[in-house]
Formats: sequence, C-alpha cells, structure tokens
Amino acid sequence: MATFDKKESTKAVTAAAIGNVLEWYDFAVYAFVATIIAKKFFPAQDEVAALLSTFLAYGLGFLARPLGGIVIGRMGDVSGRKNALLLTMFLMAGGTVMIGLLPTFETIGYLAPLLLVVARLTQGFSAGGEWGGSTAYIVEWAPKGQRGYYGSFQQVSVVAGLLLGSGMAALLNTILTPEQMDAWGWRVLFLLGGVLGPVGLYMRRTISETPAFVAEQGSEAKPRHVDDHVSPWLLGARAFGFTVVWTVCFYVLLNYMPTWARQYMKLSPAQALWANTIGLLVLMTAIPFMGKLSDRIGRKPLLLACCASFILIPYPAFSYLLGPSGSFAGLIAVQVLFAVMIAAFSGAGPAAIAEIFPTRNRSTWMTTGYALAVALFGGFAGAISIWLISTFGTPIAHTYYLIASALISTLVIVTLRETAFDELR
Repeated sequence: MATFDKKESTKAVTAAAIGNVLEWYDFAVYAFVATIIAKKFFPAQDEVAALLSTFLAYGLGFLARPLGGIVIGRMGDVSGRKNALLLTMFLMAGGTVMIGLLPTFETIGYLAPLLLVVARLTQGFSAGGEWGGSTAYIVEWAPKGQRGYYGSFQQVSVVAGLLLGSGMAALLNTILTPEQMDAWGWRVLFLLGGVLGPVGLYMRRTISETPAFVAEQGSEAKPRHVDDHVSPWLLGARAFGFTVVWTVCFYVLLNYMPTWARQYMKLSPAQALWANTIGLLVLMTAIPFMGKLSDRIGRKPLLLACCASFILIPYPAFSYLLGPSGSFAGLIAVQVLFAVMIAAFSGAGPAAIAEIFPTRNRSTWMTTGYALAVALFGGFAGAISIWLISTFGTPIAHTYYLIASALISTLVIVTLRETAFDELR
C-alpha cells in the first residue's frame, strides 16, 4: 500500500495545481478574444462565418487532444506522472507564445490561419496529456478518504486558469480602448502565458513521483481487484461517456458564454467577460466543497444531480436572459447558478473518473477516454452552438446540446459502481 507524508502530499498537489492553472490559462484565453481573432486571422466576410471559422480553429486544437492523451498518457504510465507533466507545460507555453507573435491575415494571407491552427494543435496535444496526467497525479497523492477533496483541486486549478484568462481579458477590455485592444491588446494575453510558462516548469521540476505509481512499479505481484480484469477499452469507454456533459457544460457555459452574451443580449465585451469571471470565481470556490461532500455521501449523488439540472434548467434560464428582465445583473445571476451546477460534477468528477481505472494504466486510458470526449463534444461546443442557433433560428437552440449531453452522461453514470469508499487500486 502506498504511504503518504502529509507535507509532501500538500507540496506535490500545490505544485501540480499551479502548473495546471498556467496550462489552462494558455489554452482557454483564445476563446475570450475570439471576435478579434476572427477579424485578424480570417478573410473578410460576414460576421457569423468569420466567428464560426474562429471557433472551428479553436475546435481543431481539441482534435489533437486524443493523440496527446495517448502519447503523453502512456508516457505517464511508463516513465512517471512527473515527466509527463513537464512535457505538457513546455508544449503549452510554446503554442501560446506562437499565437501571440503570429502575423495576421492582412500581412501574410492564408498562411496566418494555417499557422494559427498549428499553434492550436500544439496546445491541444499538450492539453490532451495534461488533464489526465494532472488528475492521476493529484488523486494518487490524496490521503485515504480525501480523494474527492484533493481531486477537486485539479478542477479548481482548471477553473483558476479560465478565471485568470477571463479576468485578464475583462481587465484589458476595461482599461484599453476597443482600438487598442484590436491593435495589440489581444496579443498581451497570449504573451503573458508564455512568460508564466517557466514558472510552471520550475514548480513541476521540484515535485516527487506519486506513491501509487512508485508502489505499482515496485510490485509485480500486486493483488488485482476484480474490476482490473475488465477490458481497458471498456473502462476508457466509460470515461468517455462520463465526460460528455462535463465538457459540454464547461465549453458552452464558460467559454462560449461571453460571445453569446455580446451577440444576443447586446452587452459590452467588458460586461460579458466580467459576468463570466464572476461565474468562474463562484465555480472555483464551490468545487472543493463539492469534492469534500463526495467523500462523505459518494460521487454518484452529486454527478447525477448535475446531469438532472442540465436537463431541466438551461432552456428556461436562457429564455429568461432574452426576456424583458434580461440584464447584466440577470446574466451574473444565471452564471452563478450554472457555476453551482457545474461544481457538483467538477468536485466529484476527478476522483470518480480516476477511480474507474487501476494505477498501472490509469494515465493512458483515463486521459484517452476523456480527451476523445472533449475533442468530439467540447472542442466544437462553440461552433456547434453557433450552428444550432443559426439552423433553428433561435438564440437558445444551443440548450438542446446541453440537454442531450446530460442525457448521455446520465446513462453512463447510473451504470458505474460507487467507488468513493474503496481503496485506490
């Protein structure tokens, strides 16, 4: 059995989480300046087509995530979680700096969107390995009975990265004129991520390998759990279905939301981003409480409650925002409500998905299943939302996507065994 030193555990989780913050700031900031990127990197055309192209380029970054999940996830299972996390940090910082320095379409023509896609693919490859690697690392460092609480900090760090990106974008939109933001302010967001990259690399170089990984490597005769004989393909498929609602609600309600609020509520960029930032702050605060609650009552009650809420609430919530009472204050209230709903899943989720797998192949198959779901359902969430709204002719058509994703994940989660009170295998 793995042994834990409380001080070492806290240090390891803190370093991994801070690196994760920087990773997800780099990956997410693109969506917060999507309207500017649409003008800078794609040929002049109607606004919807340019914005759709921008979110398609955003989604292409997610197509590299399964490959990154397989390659970097396997690296984590063979050579250790720490080495995998160092590689993801290096790749993400490089892709982010590349976007910040790229010439625009006006300067180099069609080479501009091509290079933008290359940068997004680099980021996507990194993100594919980062999520599963950091989840495995943090959950494997958790003391007995606290995997939900410790694992929740993986999601806290993801949201903190989104919050940092949203907050910086809101701040720049507030202190700069629209002309300054359009001319050079957007580049600052990406270059800042490049500057922060070395900080994450330094912190990750100082962390130790997880006790669970060390124990697995040192014991070939380790007893196997009955579920360890289940095909890893089936376990990966469970992780895939588990992730669908998680990734859709994240990327529709946290990344696409500022764009939606600007277009259909006619709010200013700063208002849309500040509302999003407040929602992210509430989400980040609520996640550890939900993680701790999952250690007490189990993972499944929280996971299923989240799924049910995303079947019932999105349609009336967005209808309210478009009605006479819709306002900046109303948007904040809805963002806060969505944040609490997402927190129920994000608090229990990291531990629950890690507990599906044994240590010997956790990084590979968890990362792969998760990354495939994110690539197919999350990465194109903005583009799918835009397409649904255009096709059905209503600004709330994207709620159909949220409802469908919740139904899919519900079907998978009800079949999972409750693992909150078992030993990590």
